[in-house]
Amino acid sequence: NGIAAVALAGWVAGCATGPDFRPPAAPESESWGEAASGAAQRSDADRAAPADWWTLFGSAELDAAVAEALEKSPTLDQALARLRQAQEEYNAQAGAVRHPAVDAGFGAQRQKVNPEAMGVQNMPAPDPFSLYQASLSVSYAFDLFGKDRRTLEALKAQIDRREIELEGARRTLAANVVLAAIRLAETEKRIEAAAGIVAARAEQSEIARQRQDAGGISARETESAGWALEQARAALPALENQRARLRRQLAVYLGREPAAAPAEIADLDKLQLPAEVPAGVPSEVARRRPDIRAAEAVWHRACANVGAATADLYPRLTIVASLGSQETDLGDVLSRANVWSIGGDLMQPIFRGGALRARKRAAEAAYDEAAAAYRDTVLRGLQEVADALQALETDARTLQARAAAADHARAAREIADEQVTAGGLSRAAALEERVREWQAASERAQAQAARLADTAALHHALGGGEGRRESGAAPE
Repeated sequence: NGIAAVALAGWVAGCATGPDFRPPAAPESESWGEAASGAAQRSDADRAAPADWWTLFGSAELDAAVAEALEKSPTLDQALARLRQAQEEYNAQAGAVRHPAVDAGFGAQRQKVNPEAMGVQNMPAPDPFSLYQASLSVSYAFDLFGKDRRTLEALKAQIDRREIELEGARRTLAANVVLAAIRLAETEKRIEAAAGIVAARAEQSEIARQRQDAGGISARETESAGWALEQARAALPALENQRARLRRQLAVYLGREPAAAPAEIADLDKLQLPAEVPAGVPSEVARRRPDIRAAEAVWHRACANVGAATADLYPRLTIVASLGSQETDLGDVLSRANVWSIGGDLMQPIFRGGALRARKRAAEAAYDEAAAAYRDTVLRGLQEVADALQALETDARTLQARAAAADHARAAREIADEQVTAGGLSRAAALEERVREWQAASERAQAQAARLADTAALHHALGGGEGRRESGAAPE
């Protein structure tokens, strides 16, 4: 009855060690301010980012690339291994504290006893003999003040964090594949435009050389045309290098070696721009974004660690029992039990040089740090969404202007070609209009890619994307 009373009192006290974690309140604001004016694409605050948002771009090749990355990327294997590690650390600790420890032992000794050494006189010394011992011991430490419970709570929060990080890694990987594919498609368009400019400049240079030979222009004008040609050629290597780097980057995302890099995944002109984009509200974003939820799990773990450090200041009760046999004949060791013991140990820390209280204060400081880190993660996450929404507004206006400029450049080149046919304009002058057309096409491709990329970035910032995959049963 006395032990039961002590255990009951300890259980009540254990519920009070350290602060109990309470989920943080959602952000108070319910809009993104000036970021979502709706001028670019229609935004819907009630519409959540779909899990497979990349399918909105209407590219089967892009969908296949994302699927391959989610299946084969070693980044996800790392995240999954970290999750399994956290689960097994929880299982190990749960098995150690929820159940008694049971150990079996066996020993053998060869001994010779000297009676005189033990104060017995005039007794002949016995012959050397063998002593065999077999034992079974059981011990159990009662969690009177909740240390074990709070330790398990911290480990469970770590599992939650690893699960969320795996989910976040999948979402980030999908977004990286989409963004790299868009940038690769943009680079292909820019290389095409740069090659067109080189071709036009080369024809201009050849015309200038022929005119110089005919005495129609000076050597200075010919050299100027050569300079323009080499300037155009100089732009190609950087773009080709960027294309190669993007292909290798995509190969790594897909779990391939760089030598197996894919070619162009999507044509920029064939990618569909979603007519509607989700806007969400800050409170919903805070519940969906993996980085915010992971920061909350870290905060939860820090809270549980405060409880465990507090419980270290209080007594700990351990019960130990053993049953065994000691015989001089090996055949009799397992036939009967002739030794046993049972006892309890109540240990109260008295003086540890201030170590226990210092650890408690350190745990409290870690708790404060985790709380501040959570708030910082929320603010940065909301800023990322607002920035992405604002970027779409800017992208829409930029693309509209770039597309109009490209239309004007094409029309000017068509007129110039007609004038050349009619004999009213030189071929060299008409080629200058073709250069402007290629330049306008390159700038339009950049604006087009920026709008597609920022649309993808918005879906990712809102917490949309691939959820968690099966990773085994969660610990109970």
